Amino acid sequence: MAEKVVLDVRQIQECLPHRYPFLLLDRVTEFVDNVEAVGLKAVTANEPFFQGHFPGRPVMPGVLIIEAIAQTAAVLAKISSDGIAPGKTVFLVGAQDVKFKKQVVPGDVLRIHVRSVKKRRPLWVMHGEVTVDGVLVASGTVSAAESD
Repeated sequence: MAEKVVLDVRQIQECLPHRYPFLLLDRVTEFVDNVEAVGLKAVTANEPFFQGHFPGRPVMPGVLIIEAIAQTAAVLAKISSDGIAPGKTVFLVGAQDVKFKKQVVPGDVLRIHVRSVKKRRPLWVMHGEVTVDGVLVASGTVSAAESD
């Protein structure tokens, strides 16, 4: 059963090395130890990538949606009881079966659900689904490796 855990942006920054403008996770709202997590990202018109993607028609780059999946997965890996040891981090090493179903635009709130698929240290594999208002916008499987 999902434990209601709220990690705010400061607590997320304790888990991840990412900072503005590349931190793509605002909150973690659900967590099941070693199994799954749900994160949220509010997409605003002030995002720096909208200046060039695309002028007059802002669309969040798909690669950043996948990065949001990877960051949510990294938080799951860091806060799980059998997670990444302090002082170590994870680096994205692969993305498979990525699909984009709908554009993400300013005003959308991404709900990023990740679940652990396989863990064979130092490799972690997690599947993510991103929805906006209950509609699937992207999905894919990310692989990450632990490192010092």
